[in-house]
Amino acid sequence: MLEKGGGKARIAVLVSGGGTNLQALIDAEKSGIIRSGEIVLVISNKAGAYALERAAKAGIKAETVLLKEAGTQEAFEERILKLLDENSIDLIVMAGFMSILSGSFTNRYPDRIINIHPSLIPSFCGKGFYGLHVHEAALEYGVKVTGATVHFVNEIPDGGRIIKQKAVEVMDGDTPEVLQKRVMEQAEWIILPEATEEICAEIVRGK
Repeated sequence: MLEKGGGKARIAVLVSGGGTNLQALIDAEKSGIIRSGEIVLVISNKAGAYALERAAKAGIKAETVLLKEAGTQEAFEERILKLLDENSIDLIVMAGFMSILSGSFTNRYPDRIINIHPSLIPSFCGKGFYGLHVHEAALEYGVKVTGATVHFVNEIPDGGRIIKQKAVEVMDGDTPEVLQKRVMEQAEWIILPEATEEICAEIVRGK
């Protein structure tokens, strides 16, 4: 890939699945919503994740790091850190990354790892709350408003400082799948690129 003009924060996106949030970030970079940063690396912890195909189509370098191949969580994290280091990464965006990173990993990148969570934290978050489980819990509880949260990542699942939130209405007759799609379209795909741009702009100012 050709080097773009200097002065941009270098972004790595960590993924595990279909990569819809990765696509939102790629589209936001193309449309100029993300202008202070550049996605230079995608890392998946699942072989064959469709997100890798999205990266390839966009001409972004993509790597797969598997826990079972690494053998231990420590070795798995070391492999990811090595890739981040080799690619001079400034900001890590976790976009549906289904692996909890240890404190020793997150401490290496203080306020430089962000995550998108499909609820309004502190509701329906923490261990076990991911993917459709979040929306199932919201519907079971009967909340009338849900949404998405972008937050900094620390060693506590969904425990880092909140950066951005956006509310989404829950409709009568919603299924977890229907609600998931609405939260993605009306919240996740909007606030994740916005938060990414805000932090990249801060990084560039501080460089």
